[in-house]
Amino acid sequence: MGLDVEVTGNALPHAEIERLVTLAVATAAVDYGHVAVAFVGPDAIAELNVAHRGHEGPTDVLSFPVDGIDDVAGPPGLRELGDIVICPEHTVDLREAVVHGALHLVGMDHETDDGEMLAVQAEILSW
Repeated sequence: MGLDVEVTGNALPHAEIERLVTLAVATAAVDYGHVAVAFVGPDAIAELNVAHRGHEGPTDVLSFPVDGIDDVAGPPGLRELGDIVICPEHTVDLREAVVHGALHLVGMDHETDDGEMLAVQAEILSW
């Protein structure tokens, strides 16, 4: 099994992205599946932002969960955790954006929790 992290773009070393995603999803006891991380420009993320969130303009990071954290029927390799899209030009800390996006893929939501997601995020980034 294991976690497969596919990266498009070279804003951070692949090993660092894989480490951060692995740590973040492990907080939800997820240790296998596929995650895609893409670094894109402002126009591409702005299009995704308006299409999927209804918000105009570019943003720093978007997450698109697919299978969630529940077990998926069939071989473990079929679990698709989802995609993380990051715009380096609109991101202060790329490491934080990777962790933030990965936490969303496993069901955390800073807009509805009582600060739990951001606390977990800060702890992961301190390691």
